[in-house]
Amino acid sequence: MTLDVPEWAADAATAVPYPLIFATVSGAHLYGFASVDSDLDLRASHILPAHEVVGLRTGPETIQDTGVRDGVELDVVSHDLRKFAKLFNSRNGYVLEQLMSPLVVVTSPLHEQLKALAPRMITSGHAHHYLGFSHSQQKLYHNTGRIKPALYTLRVLLTGIHLMRTGTLECDLGVLGQHIPYVPELIATKREAEHGPMPATAAAHLAADIPALRAELEEARDKSHLPGYADPGAVDELHDLIVRTRLGQS
Repeated sequence: MTLDVPEWAADAATAVPYPLIFATVSGAHLYGFASVDSDLDLRASHILPAHEVVGLRTGPETIQDTGVRDGVELDVVSHDLRKFAKLFNSRNGYVLEQLMSPLVVVTSPLHEQLKALAPRMITSGHAHHYLGFSHSQQKLYHNTGRIKPALYTLRVLLTGIHLMRTGTLECDLGVLGQHIPYVPELIATKREAEHGPMPATAAAHLAADIPALRAELEEARDKSHLPGYADPGAVDELHDLIVRTRLGQS
C-alpha cells in the first residue's frame, strides 16, 4: 500500500461479518489523485456460507457500510463471491479494477485464483463500461465545474483506451496522462482540496480533449485484438471455483 492508505484499512474491511476473499482500495487513491480530505473506498468480496444461499433465509449478496475513522470518511462495499463472479463475467470494468487493484488490504489464495483468470476475462466489450462512465462523469463535471469529476472523466477514458490497446489495466491518471500537459496541474490542485473548482486554464482544453478521447476509445475498441466475450474455458473455471468454494472444498 501507499502512504496515502491508512494502516487501519484492513481492520475496516474485516468488519464485514463474513470471510473475505479480498479487500482492495479503489477510488481516488487507486486513480492517483487522492486529496488530503479524500474518503477511503474499500471494495471487497465475501463468502456466504452454504446455508445462507440454499435455504429460505439468504444472506446479503452485497454489504455496504459508511462511517468515519480518524477523520477519514469510509465507504465499504462487498459482494458475495457469486454476485462478484457474475459482475466479473459481465464485462464490468469496475469490478475488474477492484480485483486487480495493487492497493491490497486483505487477500487470500482464492483472490489469487480469481486474478489469474482475469486476462482471459478481459474483452473489447469492457469499452462499453468506460464509455458509459465517462458520460456520467462528464455530466457531473458540467453541472458542478469541479476538478474531481473532470479527472474521473479523463481517467476512465484513458484506462479504457489503454485496456483496449494492451489488454492490461492501468488506473493511475498520473501514468496514463503523462502526455497531457495540464494533467499534473489538475492532480496537484485536486490533492489540495477534494471538491476544488477547475482551473480556468484547463477548462478550455477539456472541452476539446474529452470528445477526442472518447472517439479514440471507440476506435481502440473497434481495432482491439481483444475478444468480444470472455474465454468460455475461463468462465467454466470460474463456475467450478464458486462451486468448490461454496461446498467448502480447497
